[in-house]
Amino acid sequence: MRRLPLAATGVAAVLVLTTGSTAPAGADPVNSLSTDSIPVLTVGRFAPYAEGAKAITHDPKLVPVGAGVTVAATHVRHGGTLVLLAVRGLVPGRTYGAHAHTKPCGAAPADSGPHYQNVLDPVQPSVDPKYANASNEIWLDFTTNRHGVALSKTVVPWHFGERRAKSVVIHFEKTSTHQGHAGTAGARLACVNVAF
Repeated sequence: MRRLPLAATGVAAVLVLTTGSTAPAGADPVNSLSTDSIPVLTVGRFAPYAEGAKAITHDPKLVPVGAGVTVAATHVRHGGTLVLLAVRGLVPGRTYGAHAHTKPCGAAPADSGPHYQNVLDPVQPSVDPKYANASNEIWLDFTTNRHGVALSKTVVPWHFGERRAKSVVIHFEKTSTHQGHAGTAGARLACVNVAF
């Protein structure tokens, strides 16, 4: 039996509790859940950009090569979506911002596009708290413990439609909420490809 990384084990347990299973029968429970609908589980280790990479670090000092990451998502009751982010091997005792983005990870930090928004802000880049907020976007800010480990979760009151998020980006600092800066969190440090 294949052992799951510590971070993946905890997130997989949450998926079992909320959905009854972590993958279709016969599927690899770590890397192969439905790619066209929730639930989804992505497990990887950060590395420099390469074609087909799951997790990319743009700043190895703050998101080291080899650090682990797990992203999971599932539907919850009353039309909501639960998203979890688990990391290990990051800088201990540090706060990071994290959000779902519209495009896959690329060689350049900006390749992952803007934040995914359930209701699109007609003005881009979006810094209006009416649109750039934790209910309309997927925010997963976290603070690592003394071992560089963190688990973050959010529940948004909607399901993905035809538009899907393609990545989760880890940012330099905690997400701002005030007018004119809402949703901003500094430089893009790392990116994880997801299949929401």
